[in-house]
This record gives sequence, C-alpha cells and structure tokens, in this order.
Amino acid sequence: MKRYMCSYMPVYLLMAFLLISVSASAQQSCESLKSARMPHVTVTSAEKITPPWEIPPTSGAFGTPAGQMVNVSFCRVEGFSAPTGDSHIGFEVWLPLAAEWNGRLLAVGNPGFIGGVSRGALSDIVQRRYVAVSTDTGHTEEGYFWAGGHPEKLVDWGYRAVHETIVAAKQLIQIHYGKPVQYSYWSSCHNGGNQGLNEAQRYPDDFDGIVAGDPAYYVSRLQAGSLYIGWVSLKDGMKASGYISPSKYPAMHRAALDVCDAGDGLVDGIIENPPACEYDPVVMKCHGNDQPSCLTDAQVETARKIYAGAKFNDGTSIYGGYEPGTELNWAMMAGGPEPLSLSTGYFKGMVFENSDWDYRTFDPDRDTRLAEKRTGAAVDGINPNLKPFKQSGGKLIIYQSWNETTIPPRSIIDYYTSVEKTMGGPGQTRDFVRLFMVAGMGMCPGFRNAKDFDALEAMQQWVEKGIAPEQILAQHRDDNGEVFRTRPVCAYPEVAKYTGKGDPNDAAGFECK
Repeated sequence: MKRYMCSYMPVYLLMAFLLISVSASAQQSCESLKSARMPHVTVTSAEKITPPWEIPPTSGAFGTPAGQMVNVSFCRVEGFSAPTGDSHIGFEVWLPLAAEWNGRLLAVGNPGFIGGVSRGALSDIVQRRYVAVSTDTGHTEEGYFWAGGHPEKLVDWGYRAVHETIVAAKQLIQIHYGKPVQYSYWSSCHNGGNQGLNEAQRYPDDFDGIVAGDPAYYVSRLQAGSLYIGWVSLKDGMKASGYISPSKYPAMHRAALDVCDAGDGLVDGIIENPPACEYDPVVMKCHGNDQPSCLTDAQVETARKIYAGAKFNDGTSIYGGYEPGTELNWAMMAGGPEPLSLSTGYFKGMVFENSDWDYRTFDPDRDTRLAEKRTGAAVDGINPNLKPFKQSGGKLIIYQSWNETTIPPRSIIDYYTSVEKTMGGPGQTRDFVRLFMVAGMGMCPGFRNAKDFDALEAMQQWVEKGIAPEQILAQHRDDNGEVFRTRPVCAYPEVAKYTGKGDPNDAAGFECK
C-alpha cells in the first residue's frame, strides 16, 4: 500500500501545483476592478491605497471630518448601482491585501435619512482585516425633500441600496481574491439596525449574520411616535401648564428609581426590567405650595402620556413610550423649543411634501395612517416571517437599550414576539434570532467601543462555531472612560438578577433568570 501511494505522489503534487496556479491567475489586481462587469453596476474608480492615507472628508453632522488616517494598505473601490432609471446608489468597497484578509465581509449602515458613504466606519473595519462595505443609500442630499416625486429613491433608501451594494461587493471579492467571501456580516444601529432587519426580511441570502442594534423599527410609526413626544410637550408652548422643564428631570428620575430600582435584587441606579415595574408619575404630584421638584396636575398628565406613548383613537399603540429610568434623556425630544427635527423633517418632506407644515397641527391617528400609506411600503421592515432567512442559515441578533429615548424600546419586543408567533414559538426562533434588552445604557451600546457590548463577536461565535449567545457582557464606563461596572445582558425574556454574593459591580455576581 505504501509503494502504491508513493508511486502516485508526483501526480498529487502536480495537481496541487496546477490548482494553486489557477487560483493565482483567477485573482485580479486592484486597478483592474475598474473594468469589472456587473448588471447595472458601474465601477468609477479602483485604486491601491498605501498608508499613511487621509480619508477624504465628507460634510454633515454624521460626516467624516478631515484628518482621519488609515494605516493599512487596501484596495479602494468606488462605484454606483442603477437598478431603476431614477436610481443612483453610490457605494465603496475597501478590500484588504489578500495575505491579510480574514475572509469576512462587514457592512455598516447609515444614520437617519442622511445619504453618504460612512468612510469613518470603513476605516475601522478595513483595519480589522475585513472587507468593508458602505452605501450612500441612493442619495447624497441633506434634508428630507430628496424623496419628493422620486418614489424609487425612497425605496433605495428604505431597503434596496444595501442589497444592491452587497451583491456588487461579493462579486468584487470573487474577482479580486479569486475566491468567495467566507462569512458576510452586517452590524449597525438606529437606522442601520432597521437596514439590518430589512435585509433579514427581504434578502435572506445576503448575510450569514446580522446585528441590528437599537433598530429604527417601523419607521413610519416610529417617526409619528417620536413626534408625538415633542407635540405633547410643546404644542401649547413652553409656558403652558403642561410643559415639563428639563430642570425637573433629575427629580423625576430619582422618583422612578425609588419605585423600580430594587426589582433585580440590587439598588444600584439601574432598572433591569422596566416593564416589570408599574410606575405612575403621580408620585411626583405637588401637594400644597408648588415645589421646584414636583409636578402640577397638568405636568403629571404630560408625563403619563410620554410614558404611555402615542396611540390611535381606538387606544391601540402607535409606538411605545419612554421607560421609567429614562428621564435624564428626555430633553432632546421633549425639552424644546421644537420637537426633534428628524421627526418634523420626515413629515414635512416625505409625508406632506410641504416645508411650511406646522407640527402643532399634528393629529396622531390621522397623520400616522397617512405616513404609513405614503411611505410604509418603502421604509417599514416589519415582516415577522423570517423562515427564508432561517432556511438560508442566517443568524440575527437584535439589541435594544432600555434607556433609549430617540427610539423607544418596547416596540422591538412586539416585533420579536410576532416573529416567535410566526415561526412557531420560542424554540423555533431562538435557534436563529435572539433579542438582548440592555439595561442602564443609552443609544447604541458598544458601537463606539465594541468591548463595551460586543454583539458582533457574539454573532461570529454563533455563525462560525455554533455557540449561541445566552448573554453578552456589558461594560459601564465613568466620565474618564474607565470601566467601573460589568453586567451580563441576558437573551430575552431572561433578565440579570443579582445572586447576593460577590461584588455587585462584577458580572460574575449575576445570573440570567
């Protein structure tokens, strides 16, 4: 047998040599990617970047400031996709050197309704040896009027741009490296979280793993619900009897903690499970002479409406309200002098297409229904049927911050519950979708510092090693950036409970129940 094998050894060596030669010849240089041919896709530039290289800055509140540097070599590809006559979906794909590539693709989303490639995020991703992918969502204009008279552009922003970009990126990877991507991931928050949900619902084969953080779920109702918070607080002016000054927020927060904080077995300034606490702001009601920290009858009613959230005329929910414990974060939405421009801009530019529309005329029932009718099909990722995504082998992690106010948290629980119902129960859902409700943190935990809440690492362990996340560690930092507390964030519906043993600031002292 040994002599038999040895007699054929040169043949195997020759075959291996030929396979290596074919693989090498299949690879194409960075510059040659400009000639890549893909359906309705044009590559406008492909250049090899050598460090140190300054990222071309982009304007706007979420743009890339001048002076940011990249310190690795990579191939930068720019292009656009035009799936319709009114589409121009810009994208960039940054490909690490073949010898350094980790075999993965990681795509990042976009904030709000803003267009523009997220170059700062691309820089971080490519330096971690992923192929980095971003799209401008089909527009680069500021404001909210770019979709007026352009329904295809609204569709591009809502869901099509990400898909078109990922399809192009995967083809560029195949051409450049001579082999396909091993694992494709999405990780982003807010509108990026909504983009991730849309991918799982509409394009189940695009990603192996999707991390959807603090997702701007059900956009048409979210914007109505967000506007409602400002409308309730400000429609009668900041001198009206029902207006709550931000100066009262600390006292309101203290009152909520006094009622709800101990629910997890530990008084520590964190409400672990807000829905388990029946909190009524009437405990803040003034008695006798008005005090700076108490609430008048009218202010109590305003607070009740903010906690309850917007409702249709029949009493059903439009979108969830704020949770007890969020009071210190109310100012941006309810403090004035105007409601959040993101919400008023959506109604002005996309629902009414009227820059003079006055938020004071807002009717929660009527205008929410109109918003859904005019934009819902393009922007709302609400389909609970994730069976195709599951069948494709995809995994989805959704996380939501309990202290979030820009996107109130309870509505994502409604979505997760609807997925469970559609899939046939928790057992048929938890094997590919898990929800993590993060206590004691505000918007997008871990997005600026992954170590604070590393959902992407948990996703990679799940996809690549089959290790489903039962909990994800959360690190809390002080004003100096130092970690002073760690906590487990448990997979819903479990919550972290203090065991009564050990350091209460150490995650080891908690268990999921």
